[in-house]
Amino acid sequence: MNNKSPEVLLSEEEIQARVLELAAKISADYEDADDLVMVGVLKGSFIFLADLSRRLSIPRTIEFIAVSSYGNGSVSSGAVRLVMDVRGNIEGKHVLIVEDIVDTGHTLKYLIGMMKSHRPASVKTAALVRKAESAEVDVTIDYLGFDIGDEWVVGYGLDFAEQNRTLPYIGFIKPTDA
Repeated sequence: MNNKSPEVLLSEEEIQARVLELAAKISADYEDADDLVMVGVLKGSFIFLADLSRRLSIPRTIEFIAVSSYGNGSVSSGAVRLVMDVRGNIEGKHVLIVEDIVDTGHTLKYLIGMMKSHRPASVKTAALVRKAESAEVDVTIDYLGFDIGDEWVVGYGLDFAEQNRTLPYIGFIKPTDA
C-alpha cells in the first residue's frame, strides 16, 4: 500500500452528527422495548456499532455476525458466506442489524433472512453508508447514515484489503492506488 491518504468524503464531524441523529431515532423507536439486540456485521461495522450503541438511551445488548462476499478483492463475488453466526438467543427479541456499507444489497438481504430464521420479534437494519446506484436487490434500510456514489470508501470501519479501517473519517480511494 502506498502512503497516499484517502480523499475525505465524509468528515469525522459529519459522521458523528449523523450517528447522534440515528441514535436519537432508534432510541425513540425502541423506547418501550427492553430487548433490543444490535447485531454488528464484522469487521466493518465495529466502529459504527460502538459509537451508535454508546449514544442510545435505551437498554440493548450486542451480538456479532461475520459474513464474507469480498475476500481481499475489490469486487463482490456475489455469494454470501456465513463465517460466524450470533452466539446468543435472539428469539422473541427485537434485532437491529448494523452494517457498515450496503452496496449490491445481497449481503443485507441474506442477513435479514437469516436473522428471521431465529424467530425474533422484529428485524430492522441500520447502515452507515449505501451505494444506491449499485443496488442489485431491493432491501430496506431503516436507519441510514449516508448515500454515497460508487467510489471505493475506507475509514470508520470500512477497508480495502484490511487497510485504513481506523481512519476517523470516510475517504475514497482508487483500489489500483491502494
